[in-house]
Amino acid sequence: MALNLEAAVGDRLALAVVAQYRLVTTEQLHLLTAAGVRVEQTRRRLMKLREEGLVERVTLPQAGRRRVWFATAYGVQVASEWPELRGFAAPRLIADPTAARLRVAHALAVSEVGLSFVQDARARGDICQPLDWIPEVHHPLGGGEAVIPDAVLFYRACSGSMLRAFVEVDRATMGPERLAAKVTAYARLHAYIPMAPPGRRRQAGGVQTEPDWRHRYPLFPRLLFVLDGIGAAGVDHRISALNAAAHELEVGGLLREVPVLAVSMADLLQRGPSAPVWRPVQDPAQRVGWMSRPVRHAAAQPVVQEPTTPRPWPPQA
Repeated sequence: MALNLEAAVGDRLALAVVAQYRLVTTEQLHLLTAAGVRVEQTRRRLMKLREEGLVERVTLPQAGRRRVWFATAYGVQVASEWPELRGFAAPRLIADPTAARLRVAHALAVSEVGLSFVQDARARGDICQPLDWIPEVHHPLGGGEAVIPDAVLFYRACSGSMLRAFVEVDRATMGPERLAAKVTAYARLHAYIPMAPPGRRRQAGGVQTEPDWRHRYPLFPRLLFVLDGIGAAGVDHRISALNAAAHELEVGGLLREVPVLAVSMADLLQRGPSAPVWRPVQDPAQRVGWMSRPVRHAAAQPVVQEPTTPRPWPPQA
């Protein structure tokens, strides 16, 4: 009976992660939920969940024919009723394997970034559970507009500090100007105070007077850009666009209070999120860890390439 209970707990976590992450490979799910056992156990678990109609898969045509998993409508319905997914916004459902295949590149990149934070926390003795990475959280801006980060990260350092971050994973599918415009969108979210609905009297205490994000977060989450799908020169070009956006008047309030950092996907995966590989958009010459606050300089420095000495990450067991 104990073994059956343990299996049920593992099945539940696996389904919750697949539903919340949207798309994951077998290997990603294994490292997130069951890294201490053989990967065959995760494969058997996924096949069981598939037989029960909770998840479905698509096989990628690349070498290795990786399987990518997503929750079915039934799987999302089941998972969304659990306390650990309270407030979970069900994703726009992937109707079939073809729809999954067309979304897979960006979704798997987002899942890979989430996995890197979870693994780094384990290595450091910090707390970042698989479900502390929440993709596509809707933050309204009024007028039907919204900011929807690729993911929101919740992270507790061993010192006791609770950190939060909005994470944007850019695969160079949009121009640098559109990427930089996201900084402006987050500045609008930072300042956004909803108006009273039409017809409501403006009685004392009846109208919201503080930014809407304070209803979710005690502090505005830091903003992290992960740049993928381009070489070093492309990373510099896109960080230059972010740096230009940082000088616009309307983002001043955000940047005075919130670290906004960028990193290449290659550096993130090679050295780990806590390594000093992040470049503040106001001063891209600096290299900092994502949990630190950049040193404020009087003027931004030019974007330069800094040679690094790679080290294995995550640490080998």
